[in-house]
Amino acid sequence: MRSQVRLPDGVKCIVADDAWIYAGCDDGNVYDLSGKMPRVAYAIAPEIDIYWLDIHDGVLGVSDADGGITAVDHEDEFLWRRPGRGRSAWMVRCDSDAIYHGHSQGVTGYEWRTGGELWHTRTGSVLFGWQEHGSVFAGTGTREVVRLSKAGRLERTYRCDAPVFSCATAEGGQYVFAGDSQSSIYCFDAAGTRLWKLGTGCGSAYSMQYHDDRLYVVTTGGHLACIDASEPAIRAAQAGDVPEVRDVKAPRQAPRPVQPTVVEVTSDVDGGVVVQCLDDRGRLRVQVLSDGYRRDWSVQFPKGIREPGARYLVTEVRESGRGGFYRAFGDIRRLR
Repeated sequence: MRSQVRLPDGVKCIVADDAWIYAGCDDGNVYDLSGKMPRVAYAIAPEIDIYWLDIHDGVLGVSDADGGITAVDHEDEFLWRRPGRGRSAWMVRCDSDAIYHGHSQGVTGYEWRTGGELWHTRTGSVLFGWQEHGSVFAGTGTREVVRLSKAGRLERTYRCDAPVFSCATAEGGQYVFAGDSQSSIYCFDAAGTRLWKLGTGCGSAYSMQYHDDRLYVVTTGGHLACIDASEPAIRAAQAGDVPEVRDVKAPRQAPRPVQPTVVEVTSDVDGGVVVQCLDDRGRLRVQVLSDGYRRDWSVQFPKGIREPGARYLVTEVRESGRGGFYRAFGDIRRLR
């Protein structure tokens, strides 16, 4: 185990945005886990019951129990909120063009800046979502994974034997994986041919993630499982050759709860980037003081530790993908 943190409330989901890793919690906050101390990156309205979230280049999309969809910018300020077309919105995926929202009535695409509806495609009730460069995938209660273009056109369906709790794909959609309500995991090729179906042995896959030829699932039995999803392993499973399961026990002792507003103090300005918090017409903004950065760009920086006039040392400051602002990355210390 590399590290372990205990957040103030139950963790609903963990997502990545480039090098940043975020955890959405039942306390309505989204925590940035990129440094030693988790920080509140986004504070969602307490009345929103978060079901899922996704982040792209600092823009947060949130789907909720009532079927709503919310977009929040890098300064933790609301861009827009819409009620959505259905309920129980278990899917939200974001990219540079749109936010894709899956709910009880299907999948809807929204323009990320304004919230204008781009398209809507009816499917079975959506229980999970995934995206690749040109497509979105929705696991549904009607026993199938639905592949849609990012313009909302139906491209293909992948048929399972029970409601689909989760889904994922290999790069480019070469292989499509699904986890159903009966503790089975499926593998399909891109054309929709089922290659294999295997029992997990540890419950149904409520959540699924593919990374570097590995499929990770979190199950209803409380297990985190890793499946070899490389090309040789997929072919071996087709032939009935499945490796023995290795059981790894998590540490019994839980870590102490984090204190997201506690900031270490230092006088050493070496080994990082200096930023300062300023009052901009009643709003606290953070700008870079170190040489080589634009002074007219703000920095995505935790609101909970901002104090007017305070200077901080950040491990790194990186330019956002679409430009116009910077993002703090790593550890944050306050300068004396």
